[in-house]
Amino acid sequence: MTRPAASPPERPPAVGFREAFRFWLKLGFISFGGPAGQIAIMHAELVERRRWISERRFLHALNYCMLLPGPEAQQLATYIGWLMHRSWGGLVAGGLFVLPSLLILVALSWIYAAFGTQPVVAGLFYGVKPAVTAIVLHAAHRIGGRVLKNGWLWAIAVAAFVAIFAFGTPFPLIVVTAAVIGVLGGRFAPAAFSGGAGSHAARPGDGPALIDDDTPTPPHARFTRRRLLGVVGAGLALWVVAMGTLTLVHGADGVLTRMGGFFTKAALMTFGGAYAVLPYVVQGAVDQHHWLSGPQMIDGLALGETTPGPLIMVVAFVGFMGGWNTLPFGTDAPFLAGAVAAAVVTFFTFLPSFVFVLAGGPLIESTHGNLRLTAPLTAVTAAVVGVIVNLACFFAGHVFWYGGPHGRIDVVAALIATGAAVALFRFKWGVLPVLGACGAIGLAWSMAVGA
Repeated sequence: MTRPAASPPERPPAVGFREAFRFWLKLGFISFGGPAGQIAIMHAELVERRRWISERRFLHALNYCMLLPGPEAQQLATYIGWLMHRSWGGLVAGGLFVLPSLLILVALSWIYAAFGTQPVVAGLFYGVKPAVTAIVLHAAHRIGGRVLKNGWLWAIAVAAFVAIFAFGTPFPLIVVTAAVIGVLGGRFAPAAFSGGAGSHAARPGDGPALIDDDTPTPPHARFTRRRLLGVVGAGLALWVVAMGTLTLVHGADGVLTRMGGFFTKAALMTFGGAYAVLPYVVQGAVDQHHWLSGPQMIDGLALGETTPGPLIMVVAFVGFMGGWNTLPFGTDAPFLAGAVAAAVVTFFTFLPSFVFVLAGGPLIESTHGNLRLTAPLTAVTAAVVGVIVNLACFFAGHVFWYGGPHGRIDVVAALIATGAAVALFRFKWGVLPVLGACGAIGLAWSMAVGA
């Protein structure tokens, strides 16, 4: 007996703003696993399960977002939200991707600042710090394996490491120099600098999507010069109003004002992911402004790795500790200072991402695959590999030696870092299991020594 052929799945019904809001809120609380994990979650939910967008349109948007400075997963959520429900949809999708992480990090930062010297908390972080050093080194390996495809790019990475490690070259100068090399390389040696933002093989969908391959571009997503100028103008206006308010209230040299300016620049340097901009944050927040110490920066990265949302949210911890340590509202309000500083830092870090997506979305077809754009970004990402290796050296100097790099080596910390590296490189453990295991080892060792 012949079984009747199954009817093809129908196109999903239109998605209301309220339904989309609930999904983006849920995503904000479950987006663990770094950008790869977050993008995988969105693909499974939006492409495979809900069929809100087709595979090809999803990957097309992703490739565009990966060309931009900033967290690509958050920008991808903003892009899809904008495509579905105009600018408010993009603002809600991108905002809810960040807000849960901000609230969680403010709470964890307060616990860290208020109780970080307690034996249990100190023991956990004793084991976590060496793990963070191994995680940063593993990030350099991952990015390098994807980008360093020839001798030219290896040379850029090595030169960037030497420049920042041996000569203390500012991170922005390294980025600009690498971009110039990429522009020249794209012109005179295009084959060596043709690495794009990433390639993803499309697979057949399980049925028609709400936004399918052949779905016409909605009117709000079509390019017009007026719309482009309006989005850019609104973004600049928000920045001017925020910076102007901070300047009027706290002065041009106030800590919150300086945080706003510093993290605006940091937001424009996040090519290659959060690990790419961390060296710049360390140079500014730790060495220049002294908002927090090197060990505190390592602890903040560990907290950022354990919370949902983009890893660049570690800047919220930097802001919290900066506010807690400098007390811009007086000695009676350390938590208020920390929470406000975390919110200020988050606002200035993510504002450019929204502007880039909402302004550049309609231009996606003309920018995707353009060698003149991808060549400098390839060179910048190669330089980032060397800079991240320097970051691992910076962390190691604060973790493996008593009293700084010239003191006595901490054998236990070195062994924990070695075990973390083996788990990451050899056994492919995830970040959260590595941090959990190393934290437990650090706590057990601290309790044993204390006993």
